Amino acid sequence: MAKRVGVVGGMGPAATVEFLSRLVRATPATRDQDHLHVLMDSDPAIPSRAEAILRGGPSPAPRLCEIARGLERAGAQVLAMPCNTAHAFLEAMRAAVTIRILDMLDETAARVATDPVGLLSTEAAVRAELYQRACAPRGIRVIVPRPEGQVEVTRLIAAVKAGEPLGALRHRLGRVAEQLERDGARALVIGCTEISLLHDEGSPLPALDALDCLVEATLREARSEER
Repeated sequence: MAKRVGVVGGMGPAATVEFLSRLVRATPATRDQDHLHVLMDSDPAIPSRAEAILRGGPSPAPRLCEIARGLERAGAQVLAMPCNTAHAFLEAMRAAVTIRILDMLDETAARVATDPVGLLSTEAAVRAELYQRACAPRGIRVIVPRPEGQVEVTRLIAAVKAGEPLGALRHRLGRVAEQLERDGARALVIGCTEISLLHDEGSPLPALDALDCLVEATLREARSEER
């Protein structure tokens, strides 16, 4: 029997829904009963990860730990958190529960096959060097957008969260990707779940989406005891 999966969601709500949708599509199933048992707590009131990292705002860690403990009490046997930047608080969460919490960044870094890679992520994730630290032990260099490019990525993330039409935003993201290519990137890491919603497969560079890596890891971990 597969493990019950708990999802620490709400960061943002649309990204959480996208994770669940991709998880369903990726599951080899021919009937309802073949899918995973998923417990979700999607709380959009979790304090801003960016404010905490960039400006010393309220830490989201206490609420993230509370959600993780609640999902464990509800019967979750493994946790997934479809928010890249929230992984800055992963160790605090791991100390709060006894079940495994998947590391979205490490799962992604383990699948990077090109050096160097360009990173499309939040300013907070870039400043905290979350992907740089995940990729460095593997000898992978990470190229981040120039300051004006990172400002544009931040604006695009906010636009996705605000529900703006994605089609009108994709060409703007493409320009940031083109600059990363000119700066030496040979592939992209999509390291923000809002960018996962926005990224166009017609990008000038091959892309590795962290959300897809988390889906793969969730299926692997949940079904590890089926054999």
